[in-house]
Amino acid sequence: MKTFAIIALLGAVQAHYTFPGLVYNGVTEADWTYVRQTTNFQSHSPVTDVQDSQIRCYEIEPGSNGAKTMAVKAGDSVGFRVDGGIQHPGPLAFYMAKAPEGQTAESFDGEGAAWFKIYEDGPTFGEEITWPSSGLEEVSVNIPTCLAEGYYLLRVEHIALHSAGSTGGAQFYQACAQLHVSGGGSKSFTGVSLPGAYKATDPGILFQLYWPTPTSYTNPGPAVVKC
Repeated sequence: MKTFAIIALLGAVQAHYTFPGLVYNGVTEADWTYVRQTTNFQSHSPVTDVQDSQIRCYEIEPGSNGAKTMAVKAGDSVGFRVDGGIQHPGPLAFYMAKAPEGQTAESFDGEGAAWFKIYEDGPTFGEEITWPSSGLEEVSVNIPTCLAEGYYLLRVEHIALHSAGSTGGAQFYQACAQLHVSGGGSKSFTGVSLPGAYKATDPGILFQLYWPTPTSYTNPGPAVVKC
């Protein structure tokens, strides 16, 4: 088992990825058309400091970077193309944040306690741990059916845990798409701040993945909201 852990760790070092293309109604849009261009658009490198403002949307420049806003319906599936595929073990999550009155998805910078989680996955345990997102080249989520109409940021996040056994070793890959949501209910959710929602020592961030083989996992951040 120890030998397997070393091989798995070494083999995963270079497998980085981004989320550049929005997927909606069966169409994968051109990169960075509806997704704010991320700082790692060329390097594919992760964020490792959970207190860094880049943990929010990983933007190359604050603001929308010229990205447009996609009109979607509550309940619809919205996704991201994964450039490089998800090659590291770890949890996938989706957050949303509603733009304040008077702002749009393009002008909203995501500051403040606005981010609520709409999805998270977790591992299956056995002789090895398996993750639902492993190897995926596209990830998606259903927009909550009860969500109030308005402008939103949709944030995808994957946390790579292959080096998470020491503080600062977890790798965060994230991006934010710009949406206008209609056709839902009237529900608004309280949220958390990014940065602010995570600590480097949270059990789902500081996590020994390989040995001894874990038997449980606690996702970091808030609970998934319910309509």
